[in-house]
Amino acid sequence: MTKNNIKIYFAGSIRGGREYVPIYHKVISFLSSYGEVLTEHVGDQNLSSYGEKNITDEEIYNRDMNWLKSSDLVVADVSVHSTGVGYEIGQAESMGKKILCLYHKDAPQKNSGMIVGNRNINLIVYNDIDDLIEKIKNYFNNEE
Repeated sequence: MTKNNIKIYFAGSIRGGREYVPIYHKVISFLSSYGEVLTEHVGDQNLSSYGEKNITDEEIYNRDMNWLKSSDLVVADVSVHSTGVGYEIGQAESMGKKILCLYHKDAPQKNSGMIVGNRNINLIVYNDIDDLIEKIKNYFNNEE
């Protein structure tokens, strides 16, 4: 993956809870230095757990699946359990996408064995945003 020419699908909990949105926002901003983040809205601090209001669930599904298909890399924060994020990760794996999952070490719920035990997923366990950004940099440096 070369810097600035990849399409990145960022997944993070929306309806499952927005407690990590400040981290999502910073990660998306950082990832944009590596390529186009197709799902910037996930880090929008004005987006509540009710989700997007001016679009139907079917439109969300179709749009997001198209973005997922066109992406080169899926980055998913799995600190908050989310059916949607899990579904996106499963779909990405079936499409043969590179997957990078992020998990805050102090998350209130234990990380899923389906993520931790999956050898097709690169997992970063992080302490705080600075630690996370450094680990994402290392991930990209090792991918080049």
